[in-house]
Amino acid sequence: MANDDLDDDMGDDDDLDGSEEGGSGGGKKKILLLAIPLVLIIGGAAGAYFTGLLDPLLGVEETVDGEGGEGGNAAPAGPVAFTDLPEILVNLNTTGRKSSFLKIRVSLELPNVEDVVKVEAVQDRVVDAFQVYLRELRVEDLKGSAGMYRLREELLARVNAAVAPVKVNDVLFKEMLVQ
Repeated sequence: MANDDLDDDMGDDDDLDGSEEGGSGGGKKKILLLAIPLVLIIGGAAGAYFTGLLDPLLGVEETVDGEGGEGGNAAPAGPVAFTDLPEILVNLNTTGRKSSFLKIRVSLELPNVEDVVKVEAVQDRVVDAFQVYLRELRVEDLKGSAGMYRLREELLARVNAAVAPVKVNDVLFKEMLVQ
């Protein structure tokens, strides 16, 4: 009887060294062989969708000039209003003895006429925000179209913070002189 128990224990050791084929290792391989291509296909389809390659197949129409659609930067359909800010003259941040000046006149594009009165009520706050920012600029910051674009974006962010909850659509440069 003791020999039978010993023989049974020996049989259990064969299971431990994994010499038998067709165990759980084969099932894992099958799952991996199915899962990897499935993940690649789903990833490729998502990439094609988000880059717009599937738009012609899905029947999505492309909008031009911000008309319709769900674009966050789309221009409003109704008439817009403009208001001019007073001319701003600031000295720029320079490292040498020679001082440089910036003279700028801007106009703000508003979504409707009712907002003009609200913006004009806080116009001094807007001019102050612009002057604080403009005084820290260097002449190199204003060079080229990239410098103008950065300046426009910064001024737009500052004016929207100053006139909140009114939303300003754009800052338009009427005159800009660096001397």
